[in-house]
Amino acid sequence: MRTIFTTGQVAKICKVAPRTVSKWFDSGRLRGYRIPGSQDRRIPREHLIRFLKEHGMPLGELEDEAMGKILLVGVDTQVQNGLREILPAEDFKLELAQSGFEAGIQAESLHPDCVVVDFAMGRNEALMIAQNLRKNGDYTDTVLIALLSDEDTASGFDRTIFNETFRKPFDSALLGERVRTLVSRKKQLV
Repeated sequence: MRTIFTTGQVAKICKVAPRTVSKWFDSGRLRGYRIPGSQDRRIPREHLIRFLKEHGMPLGELEDEAMGKILLVGVDTQVQNGLREILPAEDFKLELAQSGFEAGIQAESLHPDCVVVDFAMGRNEALMIAQNLRKNGDYTDTVLIALLSDEDTASGFDRTIFNETFRKPFDSALLGERVRTLVSRKKQLV
């Protein structure tokens, strides 16, 4: 995943001439920096994505990077619908899995920014999913959220593997806002 772009690379993404990108940069509309002792410009990924979104331009190859990818494991329909209302489809991609096996397959193809695991699927399976994600180096930055019932809250297990825990019943809007905040912070777009 590229984090810094040259004006030529930005021009290809935006399908414009490199001179156009230089004008955007020089006018202050596209933020970045100059290489010391040179006139070469560099644009950080987060500034490029912000610029494209502000101007309603297609994200092209950055679209996958710019979208927040959420994997919901064993999450009931009511919570799914609540999250779909809070997290707009143009900014967030939600995928579903009903078992640990499905979650593993989905995680491999989606590379989620956030995984929400509902303990209603079974405490052991939910913990195994979380532990397997934490063991895999590809998912060290993935935000893990547990949805717990009263009995799961009372029982002792290592909660440090989760970034957040929500105890049922909870407001889906609160979960959605927390997911939005954590994923945006992870993607450094806030």
